[in-house]
This record gives sequence, structure tokens and C-alpha cells, in this order.
Amino acid sequence: MSESPADPTLHEVTRAFESVYDPAWAAPWDAVGLVCGDPAQPVRRVLFAVDPVAEVVDEAREWGADLLVTHHPLLLRGVTGVAATTPKGRLVHRLISAGTALYTAHTNADTADPGVSDALAAAVGLPGPLAPLDPDPADPAGGRGIGRIGSLPEPLPLREFAAQAAAGLPRTAGGIRVSGGPDRPVQRIAVSGGAGDSLLDRARAAGVDVYLTSDLRHHPASEFAEHGGPALIDTAHWAGEWPWLAEGAARLASALGPRRANVEFRVSEIVTDAWSLAL
Repeated sequence: MSESPADPTLHEVTRAFESVYDPAWAAPWDAVGLVCGDPAQPVRRVLFAVDPVAEVVDEAREWGADLLVTHHPLLLRGVTGVAATTPKGRLVHRLISAGTALYTAHTNADTADPGVSDALAAAVGLPGPLAPLDPDPADPAGGRGIGRIGSLPEPLPLREFAAQAAAGLPRTAGGIRVSGGPDRPVQRIAVSGGAGDSLLDRARAAGVDVYLTSDLRHHPASEFAEHGGPALIDTAHWAGEWPWLAEGAARLASALGPRRANVEFRVSEIVTDAWSLAL
């Protein structure tokens, strides 16, 4: 009888994860990788979440997660200490005291093929094939990059596509906002998980009918509409990135091979969107 595989170590789990979400793909300003945790510790439970906030850390501790994987970094800016006298320092101390490691996959997950925007495209009903909105120049195959472009099987009125997108994303207090004539037909769609107004010109140049992203600011969006740009759909930042969590967990499980049988995965359903009420 063959022996069952041993529990993977944190080092083995992060190595497997990085085989599909290479840290080298992250933007130069980003902070991805292992934040805290002993590489030799065994990993039996992995929790995926968008934000490393107190509620999520509570969930990780209560569930007994050995590893918390988040999309957004906890320590994006340089620090000189993590004393428990600061909010982020307290989270680091709580994670360490619970034996829960923290790992971040941010812009390397955005750029991956498939990545965050592929999951968003699927959630809002955009079938493949998809192309990057902003291709990664270091990817000769042309599959990696920020955002995705694809086409619906048939044109839809903007209001119907917006309703389809809203139904496919988790609910938040703010819902989604739409800029453009509700009855205008849309078929060629661009999406980008996270804050995407830096790609407005890319969306216009790509000739899409609608650009769906998050955190659109008033002046860029207003100027975009005034100059005849595509319709815009603005989603909650958390909601636009949450669909990737299940994909990230599945890809990590696959990368672990036989050892995946020893690891339980869970996607946090805690809504960590910054806004709690819209009136």
C-alpha cells in the first residue's frame, strides 16, 4: 500500500502558488509574497480573501487557517516595525499568535493568464476568447496583462448588460453605476479588476462599447463621456476582485498535485468593501 502524501509545508505551498502567480509579474511598486509565517510549518487549511482586515483575520483564526492568501497587500508601504500599537501591527501579531501565515498576490495575479480580470469577465457573462487590455510587454505569448477584452455572443442594450453584470457580482451597498445611454447596444466589452481609470484611454483605443472597472473618478469619467468614449460601468472594488478568489484557490490546489488531498480551501464571503450604506 502506498503511503499518503505528507502535509505540505508553507514553503511548498507558496512555491506551488508562485508557479502560477509569479511574483516577477508584479508591478515594481507592489508588495507581494510572504508577509509572515514559518516556511517549515505544515499547511492544512488555506483561506482566500480580498483584504487583510480584522474581520478576515478573525475568520482565519476561528476556522484554524494555517495560511491566509489575500489579493491586497497588508504592508504596501515601507515600515520600520510592526508593533501591536498600530492597526496593521496588531493584525501581524494576531496572525503570528494564531500560527496563520499571510501571503499576498496582487498585481502578479492581475497580470496572470488567467488572472483577476479573467474571473471578472466570466462573472459578468463575457465568454472567451479574451485578450489583455494592457498587454505585458515581457510576455511574448501575449496572454498576460492588465484587463481583458472580449465580445458578447449578441449585442445587448447597455441596461441589460449592466443588470447581467450586477447579477454576476457579489452585492455591495453601493451596487454599480452606469454612464451612457441605457438603450445603446453593446457587444465588445473591456473589463479590469480593481481601480481602472488609468486605462480609460486604452479602452477607447480598443474600440470597445463599454468598459467595466472600479474606482472611476468624476473628472476622468466625465471627460471620457464628453469626448464620445465607450459606456462605463463602475463596480465596487471589492466586488470586482472577489470572483478571482475561487480561481486562485483552484489553481493552487492543482499546482499542489497529490498533496492537495491534505489541504482544505475556503473563500471568505465577508464583504470588505469600504462602503457600508448608500442612501
